Amino acid sequence: MRIAPVARCAVLALALAGCLAQSTVSADQPPLKIGFLASFSGPYADQNRDTDAAIAAFFKEHGDSVAGRKVQIIKRDDGGLAPENARRLAQDLVVSDQVDYLMGLTLSPNAMAAGQISTQAKKPTLLVNAGAYGVLEPNPYFARFSFTTGQETYPLADWASKQKLKSVYVIVTDFSSGIDAANTFRTAFEAKGGKIVGEEHVPVGSKDFAAYIQRIRDAKPQAIFAFLTVSGVPFMKAWYAGGGPQTGIKILATGDLVKESSLPALGDAAVGIVASTNYVLDHRSPVNDMFKRDMHAADPNAGVADFFTVATYDVMQAIYAVTAKQNGTVDADKTMALLKGLKLQSPRGPIEIDPQTRDCTQNIYIERTDKAGSGYVNTEIATYPQVRDPLEK
Repeated sequence: MRIAPVARCAVLALALAGCLAQSTVSADQPPLKIGFLASFSGPYADQNRDTDAAIAAFFKEHGDSVAGRKVQIIKRDDGGLAPENARRLAQDLVVSDQVDYLMGLTLSPNAMAAGQISTQAKKPTLLVNAGAYGVLEPNPYFARFSFTTGQETYPLADWASKQKLKSVYVIVTDFSSGIDAANTFRTAFEAKGGKIVGEEHVPVGSKDFAAYIQRIRDAKPQAIFAFLTVSGVPFMKAWYAGGGPQTGIKILATGDLVKESSLPALGDAAVGIVASTNYVLDHRSPVNDMFKRDMHAADPNAGVADFFTVATYDVMQAIYAVTAKQNGTVDADKTMALLKGLKLQSPRGPIEIDPQTRDCTQNIYIERTDKAGSGYVNTEIATYPQVRDPLEK
């Protein structure tokens, strides 16, 4: 087994040592190579920081081989929002490393670029994030284990309507997923009788929000809907420092804003945020309890589980399932047929890959961030069961 490069590799090596002893691998079988292409450095690196521990947890539970083939993870770092770099690295993994699967792809523009390689090479590619629309349709060898923006925004808009919120100001990052978030929230909220009183598209990586905040305050909405990725913390700190909470305007967001790893940086600015997400750390289930325990055992210095680590774990579940059904071979078309309709018990709850769209059907949770002692916690306050993307037919 090789995971390279791996942060805190000594700790992970110890955690995986027991798995090696358990593996039964045929001497004449080549390794099963999985190319893990994602943003391991740059502004989006935090989103993949603990995926090594998630993979180690999976190996601890299921061993490091499947159908007689030792599993080899080959990591490549696209460095952030860099589609051409992602395309080149995907090609290198397919041609030079001869991987059996591709996985990862943090950002949708990068996924679209890598999709050119996946399609040309007929290489099954399992997405850990990349939630924008238009990613799957032109790439028949893609399956998505994360979520679409509509899966999160439609339930959130429904929840807001049920709380008698009638006016919302939208602020999103100006790239494909942010634009999708604005469009889907607007569509869903207006369908419920709500009104969007203003909308801002801010450049990727923005840190100065003074002008935006003033325009929001002038519009006097009942709530803000925010999808800001790496700019979420600077926005919320500026909102809090400028007296935003005293206005009574509520903050609605997607779950990336209040990931547990972000809560210490947000501090009291996080309190009261209501977000929609496909994974809540404190979700109560035996699978989630085991996953969190095994992640910590694999690397005690790893952060807490989040929707990136859970999606990574589920991709590994799927690869094992479809490879085992093929007795260790990986036929591209048969693999995709097996992925369609695949059902798994995930730490987030039950999931299924939709047979028509290759997207993930799953629970969506509404969570609220509260202060708990000297820290902060996200608490499930509503569940929308088995949500299929509302815009896909």
